Amino acid sequence: QGKVMPEIYLPAKLNRFLEPKRFKIAIGGRGSGKSMSFANMCLMDAQIKNIKTLCFREYQNSIDDSVHSLLKAEIDRLKLNGFSVQKSAILLNDEPMFKFKGLARDPEAVKSAHGFQRFWVEEAQTISFDSLKALTPTLREEGSEIWFSANPRSSVDAFSQRFIKPYEKQLLRDGSYEDDDHLIISINIEDNRLAPDVLLREMAGDKERMSPALFSHVWAGQFLDDVQDSIIPSEWFDAAIDSHKKLGFEASGAVIASHDPSDEGGDSKGFALRKGSVILDVCEKVTGDSNEGMDWALEKSRDAQADWLVWDCDGLGISLKRQVDQELESTKMQKHQFRGSESPDDSELPYSGRDSKTNRDTFLNKRAQYWWKLRDRFYATYRAVEKGEYINPEELISLSSEIDVLDQLRSEVCRIPQKRSNSGKIQIMSKIDMAKKPYQLPSPNMGDSLMMAMFSPKATRQDAVKLNFSGWG
Repeated sequence: QGKVMPEIYLPAKLNRFLEPKRFKIAIGGRGSGKSMSFANMCLMDAQIKNIKTLCFREYQNSIDDSVHSLLKAEIDRLKLNGFSVQKSAILLNDEPMFKFKGLARDPEAVKSAHGFQRFWVEEAQTISFDSLKALTPTLREEGSEIWFSANPRSSVDAFSQRFIKPYEKQLLRDGSYEDDDHLIISINIEDNRLAPDVLLREMAGDKERMSPALFSHVWAGQFLDDVQDSIIPSEWFDAAIDSHKKLGFEASGAVIASHDPSDEGGDSKGFALRKGSVILDVCEKVTGDSNEGMDWALEKSRDAQADWLVWDCDGLGISLKRQVDQELESTKMQKHQFRGSESPDDSELPYSGRDSKTNRDTFLNKRAQYWWKLRDRFYATYRAVEKGEYINPEELISLSSEIDVLDQLRSEVCRIPQKRSNSGKIQIMSKIDMAKKPYQLPSPNMGDSLMMAMFSPKATRQDAVKLNFSGWG
């Protein structure tokens, strides 16, 4: 009594960790402050609430591999009273408050961890399936919690599969996910106002030295799992952000709106809007059935004064035709039903990227052709922005930086795999195959909307007469 408790600093994003939750997970890159914040919260809870914490890593050959030294440093920095730092444990008033274990050598050893109300797994991205399986059911005391701090490694790792992949879209969109059992926060160095200058300088240097994918992993906590046979690298995607501003061209041409429908049951509905070579908007609708989704897409298309609405008609989208016809009957907007399973457009014409081969001989179907159209635009834009090559702006793509979901869109677009085809034709992996192992990728609804936005309406004879009459013939 009478003692002044030291104050600890938490990044604002982690304040929600002060409330009870069964699983608390902080994911992000270097310099985010997540490990130090965990240490400080655990120390405060030990001193105030007498909460004991068992600290794990997958690999712990010695105590030096654990968070033992971090906790000791924070005890000294905060001048906390009553703690006694032992070689393999930390005591408070002679009672063990922190112990340290490795999981890899004996995952079953965790089952003997009695008397602890909290587990903290540091570097959780390395945890194995067997360790995770043994860990989570062991702590059964009412009010007990399991904390994980991690920089996600691969999307197919045990940790990612359990705590990130099921909630990936929400995490990319909102930066957090919460339900009755889980609180998952994405946090990076920009969220930590106490990040030291030395780390900020290191980050600036790494941005120059590292590949974009590696930099995003180290400093932004992104998956580092280049999908085998992915057709669009992340550096191509990043080069296209505001490329119209970088290269000095404007959004000019027909306004194409595209929609990837879905029904209730998990998948979102996608929407994209293109004017010429500039992508003005990409977004998704999470709730509602296919009719509500189409109402949403139609409203966005009308608001944008789109010239064309394109939507996927290979599946349930065909049932939306009457709805579209009725809504567009009194408007100038035209419609196009996209069927990716059909033969490529202009099937007998040569594909410019494959010598004299025709589109029919190059692509398995229209879906492959349109994804490759998108790929060609990203590659041309990368060459123009990063290599300084002059390329006709009509062959480029620019993603407006005002699109709210660029991170999620990057995740979808840059993880579209090419499927090996016995015929030698270019084939894109189906959504069904993408959902299977080893990929286990979420449905790319916004990515498919962007792909369909590559639709280019053909000039009709009537259009040609109008153009000639207006003096452009």
